[in-house]
Amino acid sequence: MFYNTVVNDWDEMTYVPTIYGNIVLAIIILALLAAALFFAGKQTSKNSSISKPSVKLTIKQLAFCAMALALGTVLSNLKIFDMPMGGSITLLSMLIICLPGYWFGLGAGLFAGVAYGILQLLIEPYVLYPMQMLIDYPLAFGALGLSGLFSNSKFGLIKGYIVGVIGRYIFTVISGFVFFANYTWEGWDPLPYSLAYNGSYIFTEAAITIIILLLPPVKEAMSRVKKLASE
Repeated sequence: MFYNTVVNDWDEMTYVPTIYGNIVLAIIILALLAAALFFAGKQTSKNSSISKPSVKLTIKQLAFCAMALALGTVLSNLKIFDMPMGGSITLLSMLIICLPGYWFGLGAGLFAGVAYGILQLLIEPYVLYPMQMLIDYPLAFGALGLSGLFSNSKFGLIKGYIVGVIGRYIFTVISGFVFFANYTWEGWDPLPYSLAYNGSYIFTEAAITIIILLLPPVKEAMSRVKKLASE
């Protein structure tokens, strides 16, 4: 009812959501955004003299989280380089998904990241096993929300981005090691293969992004956007 089994181009049996499955995923995304909004409101209240965020502020927080998910999805399809067995270097998509955590704190960041992972599952599903789906989508992308650990720190965006990327990398390596060992390069063991393969695109994008973030105009723009989001 919620998924169909399909044989892909590599003769793998994959699971693809049906229309009912897509509806369920869309509902989950909305629920996760609502949870992100709740935590964003708590963070705003904690950092201000107002005990409860206003409706206007809450709507703005929702708009910023939704905007990050939408923009991250668009940028995830602007691929600088596509890896042969999955994964790609994109145009700053990981950075955009780290922003809700940077703006609104850890809780909002984690829920927004998980919502983005579900959105990726909705748009471009590649599911061989239920646990692989859990690791590759909600957990790996949800880890980008760890950026919220440094929401109020000096150089918080760069530190949070690095931690979020490392979190995603860890889950992606686990998935590659456990579920895609049959794709290991000749002469390699599965774990080193997964470490090298996934690191090649994740850390290349991260390095490009950090260089961009260190540019003074970008740093100033990011500070202004955070101020706008949290005011």
